Amino acid sequence: MNVGDALPPLEIPVTRTLIVAGAIASRDYQDVHHDASLAREKGSPDIFMNILTTNGLVGRYITDRLGPSAILRRVAIRLGAPNYPGDTMTLTGTVTALDGDTAEISVVGANGLGHHVTGTVTVTVTVGGGTAGGAA
Repeated sequence: MNVGDALPPLEIPVTRTLIVAGAIASRDYQDVHHDASLAREKGSPDIFMNILTTNGLVGRYITDRLGPSAILRRVAIRLGAPNYPGDTMTLTGTVTALDGDTAEISVVGANGLGHHVTGTVTVTVTVGGGTAGGAA
């Protein structure tokens, strides 16, 4: 892994099931995450994904791409355009800094409306007693 390396993208279909299941799993019972008519009454065209689901998907993206030895140290995200059912969020990442076996990765999750999430993930990756940068 080197500074400037791009991680392979991950496409995530945004389904009603994903939105509702993520809200329930994170104990977020706000109606805008499960009731389309109440979401519309509040000005949204449909239900939308909550930040905790997005945070989990960002973490999954990093660990799926870097393997089972990846340990998330910090996830700092900011939401932008909502994730509505029927869209696809594509997560991409770029290594922005390396310090031994710790990497900082800039992450963007884009959908049909723009950037749903932007942020930075700090991750430690130890491989076989060596480090992510290849030094032993």
